[in-house]
Amino acid sequence: MSTEPNAIAQIPVTVLTGYLGAGKTTLLNRILTEEHGKRYAVIVNEFGEEGIDNDLVVDADEEVFEMNNGCICCTVRGDLIRIISGLMRKRGKFDAILIETTGLAAPAPVAQTFFMDAEIAEKSKLDAIVTVADAKFLGERLQDSPEAKEQIALADIVLLNKVDLVDGPSLEELKKRIRAMNPYARIIPTERCQVPLDEILGKDAFSLERVLEQEPHFLEDDEHDHDHHDHDHHHHEHEHEHEHEHEHEHHHHDEPSKGLRHYHDEEMDSLSLKADTPLDPERFMTWFREVLASDGPAILRSKGILDFKGESRRYVVHGVHMLMEGDFIGPWREGETRQSRLVFIGRHLDKDRLTAGFNAAVAG
Repeated sequence: MSTEPNAIAQIPVTVLTGYLGAGKTTLLNRILTEEHGKRYAVIVNEFGEEGIDNDLVVDADEEVFEMNNGCICCTVRGDLIRIISGLMRKRGKFDAILIETTGLAAPAPVAQTFFMDAEIAEKSKLDAIVTVADAKFLGERLQDSPEAKEQIALADIVLLNKVDLVDGPSLEELKKRIRAMNPYARIIPTERCQVPLDEILGKDAFSLERVLEQEPHFLEDDEHDHDHHDHDHHHHEHEHEHEHEHEHEHHHHDEPSKGLRHYHDEEMDSLSLKADTPLDPERFMTWFREVLASDGPAILRSKGILDFKGESRRYVVHGVHMLMEGDFIGPWREGETRQSRLVFIGRHLDKDRLTAGFNAAVAG
């Protein structure tokens, strides 16, 4: 994703995912019908079958349907890149793009499109991955569905829907399970997906700067809640291969989720690494790239704020699978504790090996 000044012209893209029946269609119908003053292009898998109200279509052109509130709805039959390229030719007709994935699909391949196709990456930017989860059945889905786990693990925002169907203690347990898998997603409890759209759209969660904005809560101990009130700190960023190298150092390894070990999931887990000693940039970047190259399919998300030896600025890195982006952003503030922090979220993480590699990057 470009970080150049012309990136201002990029159209933000939100990927909307969630298991079958979680409430995605309810949310999509709100976006396509409410008079919210924005013009969104919504890409769904099958128009009609997904429950979009055909009566609200005012104009149709092949796969593109114009809704009576000014939004556009179109179907994906095959080539997402072709659809998006077609929408780009309608620039000026909409403010943002929303892509809905099927309930059984993992959102990562859709997200990766915005880094792997040069034309699309130039004209658009991934804004956030939003996962709609059914509070009543999420616990069961996390037991029996790898897709549901991946949707939670990849999310920048988890819309925990249908909270009116569960009691208070059950809801808190669900939040803890979500945090054990994804320590830095923002959790928004809702009923019938009634959430202000600006809480989930236009969040710029994939920008490197955004990581720093939410820094006070990054790798926060999981004993304190940071869902509803952490409105403005989002964390996931974009993924790109970048040149800057960073290094990590001696790390105190805060287990994936302090205080939540009974939620440990052998398949999907998170690992939080910290180092108080500056990292050697070259050693860190060599190690980090090797990890993403070898373990990329298993690592769903990675994110870090790093202190490199001899550098006055913070280095921020984030990725999806093997795609990553990193850059120096902002100096360490006077009196601020300089510390490197890195999070991996993925399947069957080899925590000992990752921890050893991170520690080996500490500057000697």
